[in-house]
Amino acid sequence: MTHALPDYVCPEDGTRADVRTAPWCCPVCGGPWDLDFTPDPAIPLEPAAGPHSLWRFAPALPLPGAFSVTLSEGHTPMLPLGDRVHAKLDYLMPTLSFKDRGAVMLAELARRLGPERVVADSSGNAGTSVAAYCARAGLSCEVFVPEGTAEKKTAQMRAHGAAVRVVPGGREAAAEAARAVADEPGVFYASHVFNPYFLHGTKTYVYEVWEALGGRLPEVLVVPVGNGTLLLGAALAVAELGRRGVRAPALVGVQAEAVSPLAAAFAAGAEEAEPVPQRPTLAEGIAIPAPPRARQILAAVRRSGGTILTVPDERVRQAQRDLAGRGLFVEPTAAACWAAVGPGAPADPLQGRTAVLPLCGAGAKSGLAP
Repeated sequence: MTHALPDYVCPEDGTRADVRTAPWCCPVCGGPWDLDFTPDPAIPLEPAAGPHSLWRFAPALPLPGAFSVTLSEGHTPMLPLGDRVHAKLDYLMPTLSFKDRGAVMLAELARRLGPERVVADSSGNAGTSVAAYCARAGLSCEVFVPEGTAEKKTAQMRAHGAAVRVVPGGREAAAEAARAVADEPGVFYASHVFNPYFLHGTKTYVYEVWEALGGRLPEVLVVPVGNGTLLLGAALAVAELGRRGVRAPALVGVQAEAVSPLAAAFAAGAEEAEPVPQRPTLAEGIAIPAPPRARQILAAVRRSGGTILTVPDERVRQAQRDLAGRGLFVEPTAAACWAAVGPGAPADPLQGRTAVLPLCGAGAKSGLAP
C-alpha cells in the first residue's frame, strides 16, 4: 500500500521526497515537511456512515486503503460555555488528549513502513499518545522527554510499553536528543511537529466541528498554539472544506504570556518568529520558544483574518477553576483558550462572534494548578 502514499514537499524550497525513504526533515533547509495531498471535493463526505474513529473521514485523509490502527478516537462532544461559545471536549480521547488525532495517523503510517522502532519527543501528551498507538500497532516505541515532565504522563508512556528517555534540560533538549537518532537505520521519527501526517490527523477536529454544526463552521476557531499542530491542522481543514463551499472562520491562536514568540511576531507584522527564552508557565504544553512551523502559523492566522492572543498564568489558573466549576476538569494548558475569551478576558476578543474552542487535555494528567 505504501506505493500510493503522496510525496513529502518542503514548503520553503519545494524539495520533494518519497515518504518511504525520506529523512525526517528537508535535507536542503532542515525544515518540516508538508504533504502533496489535496482531497477531492467531489468525493462525498459521509462521516455518520463510517466507523467510530477518525477513519470516518477517509476520503479527506492521505492514507489510502484499509486502516488497522485505531482506538475508536474522535467524535468528541461539544458543549456550550456561553450564548455564542462552544467547547469541544477533546480531553475525552482515548489517551485523554487531542494528540490522539495525529498519533493514530503516524502509527498507521509507521505500521505500513515497517520500522524496527518508533522514536518521538514530547513534553507529555504527544508522547503518551504515540506510545499508546504504537502499542496498538505492535510497534516498538521510545519517547524522549525533558526533565520535569509530569510523572503521570511518563507513567502512562511506560504502561503502554514505551521506553522513556528523560533528557536534562527543556523541551528543545528532548527534541534534539530524539533527532540525533531519527536518521538511524530502522527508525521512524514520529514527530508531531515535522511530520505532516500528524497535521492531517489534527484537521479532523475541524471536520467534526463542521459535522456537529450541520455542515457549517463557527465564525471563529480559538486554538492553543505552541508548535501549532492543531492550528495548522485546522487551517488545512478550513481550506479543504472551503472547496466544498463552507464559509471559512477566523483562526485565533492563544499563547502563554511567558513564552509567546508567535504573538510577538504577529503584533510586529513579521513573517517569522524570533526565538524567546524558555520561562516557566502553567500552560507548559504551549510553551515553545522557537516553533519550527512559525512562518506557516503566522501566515495561516493572517490569511484567516484572525489574531494571536496571550494569557498570563493567573488567568489560566482562574479559567481552569471556572471550567472545573462547570464540570469540565482539564489541565492548565487546555484552559488557555477559555482564559483568552471567557470570563475575565479583556474587552471582547470575539467581538460578539460565534466560536468553538478545544479542551485538549484532561486535568487527571496534571492536577489543579497551584
